[in-house]
Amino acid sequence: MTGISVRYFADDVTAAADFYTGLLGFTLQASPAPGFAIVARDGLKLLLSSPTGPGGAAQPMPDGSTPRPGGWNRIQLPVDDLAAEVERLRAAGARFRNEITVGRGGSQILLDDPAGNPIELFQPPPP
Repeated sequence: MTGISVRYFADDVTAAADFYTGLLGFTLQASPAPGFAIVARDGLKLLLSSPTGPGGAAQPMPDGSTPRPGGWNRIQLPVDDLAAEVERLRAAGARFRNEITVGRGGSQILLDDPAGNPIELFQPPPP
């Protein structure tokens, strides 16, 4: 067993890997081909795959549907100071889907990677 991973599709895998490593503290674990990379942070392996090409993940389903970036499923990254993190990322040109929302469980905002895959930045409520 190699642990649990999440796969995100990206039209430009290099840009996606640069985004995760340069802005969100991931490390590049592997980049064996132009259409595939593995980045990791805090025990999470994020598999970045091109939605086209010879890899198994890019193959169409029996009904003809094909993989594509985006959607609403997302990874959640905890942060200590959400407002400061949003300010830092905005200054770096990052795109957000919404503004910070506050609920009983804490505060969150949705950040898009270069392919449009969402990342939830989450700050728990004070104790």
